[in-house]
Amino acid sequence: MTGHVYVTRLLTDDGMAAVAALGLPVVVGQEEPPTTAELLRDAAGAVAIVSTLTDRVDAAVLDAAGAGLQVVANVAVGYDNVDVAAARARGVAVTNTPGVLDGATADLTMGLVLAAARRIAEGDRFLRTGTPWVWGPRMLVGLDLSAGATLGIVGYGRIGRAVARRARAFDLRVLATPTRAELDPAERAAVEFRELPELLAASDVVTLHCPLTPQTHHLVDDAALARMQPTALLVNTARGGVVDTDALVRALTEGRLGGAALDVFEDEPHVDPRLLALPQVVLTPHLGSAGARTRSAMCGLAVDNVAAVLAGRPPLNPVA
Repeated sequence: MTGHVYVTRLLTDDGMAAVAALGLPVVVGQEEPPTTAELLRDAAGAVAIVSTLTDRVDAAVLDAAGAGLQVVANVAVGYDNVDVAAARARGVAVTNTPGVLDGATADLTMGLVLAAARRIAEGDRFLRTGTPWVWGPRMLVGLDLSAGATLGIVGYGRIGRAVARRARAFDLRVLATPTRAELDPAERAAVEFRELPELLAASDVVTLHCPLTPQTHHLVDDAALARMQPTALLVNTARGGVVDTDALVRALTEGRLGGAALDVFEDEPHVDPRLLALPQVVLTPHLGSAGARTRSAMCGLAVDNVAAVLAGRPPLNPVA
């Protein structure tokens, strides 16, 4: 087989070892995202591209790779950074890495729920300022999750269901948007399904776990935020584009929303400076899958998909 494997970003050590084991020449990017020019240059002649969510693999990149390209393996569950239709038209398989990051993302989600509800980040920043303080009954009072609070899960797929399992340990009442997933009787009995408008109105905390598609872009807009309680919290570990940042900032600054915790952003890695200025907002830099074992498993699964396609077998996790 002629051609090379283009790895757009340096993977974990295990992932890079798996790439080397393919026995093909390898072109590897750095830890920083490649520029468009670098993507076009390094994709030229590739039989496989191992991409990350920050890399826009569009028709130009696919054409730069040429007719020998067989697979684009995205190291992520989401694949909105890949032009799937263009890949399909060129006979190129596109794969993702579902399943292996469900637990890690659900863990971070619950961490953000707790941080926003109990004002943990605010308390940390308060102490770091060196402000003199004495404990008082009204100091940094937040939301008691285990005192009858309701969690609304938008997107009840694998990650949403993993969040629900963790939420039940906090005695939260769990609502979720309708799902086509197969649920066992116990799991179905433990959640109440509501259409989005009703879920937004009834939830103390709303957490987002839907993919970014044309239908979900700005799903949380002015109208959606207006349905939420003024004390409610919004958590997003899905994709930044699911939330209209301008609408969110308006709701927070006007006191129509209690707070937010965001791991993803519309113009990532840029974070809107208006969000940085709001004390009731918790921000993390896309840490959903940032567990050591999880990241290793993601990279390994992406390379396993490459190995399968190059060997003439069906991909393990096809999206196209």
